[in-house]
Amino acid sequence: MTSGGALEIRVFTAAGFGENAYLVRRPGGGAAVAIDPGGEAQAMADALDAEGVRLEAVLLTHAHVDHIEGVAALVRRTGAPIYMHPADRPWYDRAADQAVYFGLRFEAPPPIDHELSDGQTLELAGIRFEVRHAPGHSPGHVILYVADAGVAFVGDVVFQGSIGRSDLPGGDFQELMRSIRERVLTLPDDTKLYPGHGPATTVGHERVSNPFLAGSLRSGFA
Repeated sequence: MTSGGALEIRVFTAAGFGENAYLVRRPGGGAAVAIDPGGEAQAMADALDAEGVRLEAVLLTHAHVDHIEGVAALVRRTGAPIYMHPADRPWYDRAADQAVYFGLRFEAPPPIDHELSDGQTLELAGIRFEVRHAPGHSPGHVILYVADAGVAFVGDVVFQGSIGRSDLPGGDFQELMRSIRERVLTLPDDTKLYPGHGPATTVGHERVSNPFLAGSLRSGFA
């Protein structure tokens, strides 16, 4: 369990892809939100049951298979609605094909219940999420920002010391860099970033030390 200001954030990192899934709630709260339930979705559901916490929503930053492989299991056990940006629906609808490519056993996820859009705010489990559309890694990728806690869940847009891939179908390097510049680096420097892979970091740390950002931002390339 980590602390993100006024949030309790529990990280579930799956073997294989090393994808980070998150359970997020207010301290002591009776409801939580799941972000990107991957290969450890059953462990997430077990934790909810053990703590007597209700899952209010499943939020997806994007629909690559490592971020959605546990959606079906988690929703079956909790009944929580699923939120995703519609531009990633082709990935979501073809998730089984993604799984075959990686040699994974995969249970197709249920339909999306609610579409996310840029600038939208969601009030879930007592938490106010701001949706920031951040394409480049995938067309419908979003960042989920919780301003009062100084926390952003950034999926595969930016990592500690690195950035997301842009060579997959639907990816675009220039668009990814624009998303980082306009959707990540416009946040306060002390904002804690929780990525889809690897350890948490901050906006300020990545601004000055990330080798993919520092040079391009100085040159205006991004």
